[in-house]
Parts: sequence; structure tokens; C-alpha cells
Amino acid sequence: MPGQKVTISVIKADIGSIAGHHKVHPDTILAASRVLSEAKRKGVIKSFYVTHVGDDLQLIMTHFKGVDSPEIHGLAWDAFKEAAKVAKELGLYAAGQDLLSDAFSGNVRGLGPGVAEMEIVERPSEPIVVFMADKTEPGAFNLPLYRIFADPFNTAGLVIDPRMHDGFTFEVLDVYEGKMVKLNTPEESYDLLALIGTPGRYVVKRVYRKSDGEIGAVVSSERLNLIAGKYVGKDDPVMIVRAQSGFPALGEILEPFSFPHLVAGWMRGSHHGPLMPVGLKDAKCTRFDGPPRVVALGFQVHNGELIGPSDLFDDVAFDETRRLAQQIADYLRRHGPFMPHRLGPEEMEYTTLPAVLEKLKDRFVKVEMGYTPHVKRSEELSGPEHD
Repeated sequence: MPGQKVTISVIKADIGSIAGHHKVHPDTILAASRVLSEAKRKGVIKSFYVTHVGDDLQLIMTHFKGVDSPEIHGLAWDAFKEAAKVAKELGLYAAGQDLLSDAFSGNVRGLGPGVAEMEIVERPSEPIVVFMADKTEPGAFNLPLYRIFADPFNTAGLVIDPRMHDGFTFEVLDVYEGKMVKLNTPEESYDLLALIGTPGRYVVKRVYRKSDGEIGAVVSSERLNLIAGKYVGKDDPVMIVRAQSGFPALGEILEPFSFPHLVAGWMRGSHHGPLMPVGLKDAKCTRFDGPPRVVALGFQVHNGELIGPSDLFDDVAFDETRRLAQQIADYLRRHGPFMPHRLGPEEMEYTTLPAVLEKLKDRFVKVEMGYTPHVKRSEELSGPEHD
């Protein structure tokens, strides 16, 4: 019923895919769907929708158990385990890749899957958009979120809607230090941009309406390389955004994705590429294992039930965006293993680069440069300072 509290949970994992890091096999979707269908029959969840984006299996659920419910997270874990079992039986590539542990401990956070959840009081009409990306990282949503909730040139409602005119509060997570800061817009916009312009470290986790603290958006923030300590696949974030009636309109939420901005990920998680908005039929990553893709599904939440979805990027209005993304992909690919196509050293830390440097360390010789370099090293760029 409108006015009741309902929780929307989007939980994803790469449990194996067909022909490389390309596309989820339909049998694994069926395996996960059977688990969730039984949970719905038992009243654990109210409704669900299972889909995929690239090689990631996506579970979209509504329930009344709140955020971080051990029962819901355990359900998702069981669904992923069953899907991974099928993936192994079929010999799919990287079966169970994102399941970094064999033991569930009450919460999937830190075990590999990505999680975005919000508990809301359902409005009389509750439209939401679920974004799901492949071959990129959580910070990929930083730029769109800023434009959706803080840029009046994108979101006219910030100027003309009295319910939005006071602005929004951004909750920013430092994924290296495990620290959070809240910044208000518009008054702290420049401070906010100073942080989230470094999307590999500072990730927008949640956005709230400043006037009443009502949540408007939430993003998964799991960084697999920081969990596992090595590269085991890109993070492939998910995001939930509420639309209309005191929040940005649907068109204002989708508009930032008409620009295929550069994100980190793509091949082996080690390259920059354009984020291409696609419909579900094109949610497969082929060219150089990409380019990075994002899908947007629109739902109504009514009496706790998911109504939909509408495949929002499956629209000719985004054809020119996709064409531009292809041109950007062409340009970047010509750089081969050189930056800026290849990521910087702070991200390559989790690939073979440290091993190469270790192998060559005795072959580096001191040279006279005519000056002494004064280099400031931050934790983000190179870890603790070294003499």
C-alpha cells in the first residue's frame, strides 16, 4: 500500500558466462529465478526480476525486511550459488568468479557481489530506474549522478520545482580508506566535484533530498580488487534512482547518459572506454570485451510489487550516443597499451605491472638529471611513501 515501507534490493554477481566475459547463459538465469520464485512463494520477497548485463547476473527484488537483511542477502547468495553450479556443469568461463568465499556470513558485502538497496516509504506512484553497468567500476556513476541531482543545465527541476530547489546531499565514500563524507549542493558543489572527479577512489554512495533527508539514489560500491587484493574482474556497478514527484523526472535521470563519458574498466579492467547506453538485447560485451555498457530498466513499485520493466535505453533517441561511443572506442583503441587508453599506475597495481617492476628493479641505474625530483606520492597513486 502507498505509505508503507518497502525495500528495493539490486544484487549482482558474475557467476560465469558463455564464450569468455561476454554474456550470461540463459540456464543460469533460470537457476537463479527458480530460487527467487520459491522465496516469493514462501513470502520472503514480494516480487523479483532476474536479468543480465554482459556477464553479470542481476537480481532485482522487493521485500519488507529492510536494508542488509541477512535473509535477503542469504537468498541472493543461494541464487548465485545455484547459478554458478549450472555454470560449472556447462563449463562456462569464470564460473563463480565473483563469489570470493565459500561461506556466507549473513551479508554478501565483501564476498564479491555488488549491492544497491534502499528502504523507502512508497509514494502513491513510485517510479524507479535501475541502472546496471558492465566492464566498469562504481565511480562510473559519479558524473551522471552529479548531473542528475546537482546540474541545473541537465535537471530543470532544480530551478523550477519547489520540492527540489533546496538541492541534494551527496554521500561520498573513500573506497581506499573506508571513510564517508556528506556534501550539500549547491553550496558545496565545488568541494564535491574535487572529490568525485577521482572516481577510482571517491564514489557517490547515496543521494538524499536536502529538505527532508528522503533518499533519492543508491549505488553499489564494492571494489573487487580491493576486496581480493588482486584483479579478479571489474566491479560492474548497479544503481537505483527514484523519479518524479520531488525527485528528478525520468528524462532528467536518463539525459546524462546521452554523453558516453569515459570510464575505467573495459578489457581486463585495465582500460578507459566510453560508457555506452544499450537495451537489454545489446547487453553483451564483444569488442575488446566491451565497450563498457549500461542498461536502464524503469519500474513502478506498487504495493511492494515491481511493475515492469521498461527497457529505457532501447530507443532510437540514444542511437547517436552509441555512434559517438563507437568513434571514441576507435580513437582510444589506436593507443594500444599506452595511456590514456590503458589505466594509470594506481589501477595497474592489481595487474602484472608490479611483477614487471620487481623483475626489472636491479636493471634500473641511477642517472644524473641535473636536478632532484620532488615527487609527492599519495596513498591513491602509489600507496605509502617510499624512500
